[in-house]
Amino acid sequence: MLVLARKLDESIVIDENITIKVISVEKGVVKLGIDAPREVSIIRNELLEDVKDLNIAASKGVDSSSLSQLSAIIKK
Repeated sequence: MLVLARKLDESIVIDENITIKVISVEKGVVKLGIDAPREVSIIRNELLEDVKDLNIAASKGVDSSSLSQLSAIIKK
């Protein structure tokens, strides 16, 4: 992991087409502005973890017969 120190209004550039700029620092919260091409997916890590957890929980409630039926439907 690369760790950088940046001050207010300073930026870093990733791969020449993604810019991350420090917008504000207030009460221990850092606000970042990210300028990236539309095809670059940007998602907060906690949301990504929530989706992973929900997918795991949903998969535990499925029995093998339901998967077999779904597989048969998809093949049609």
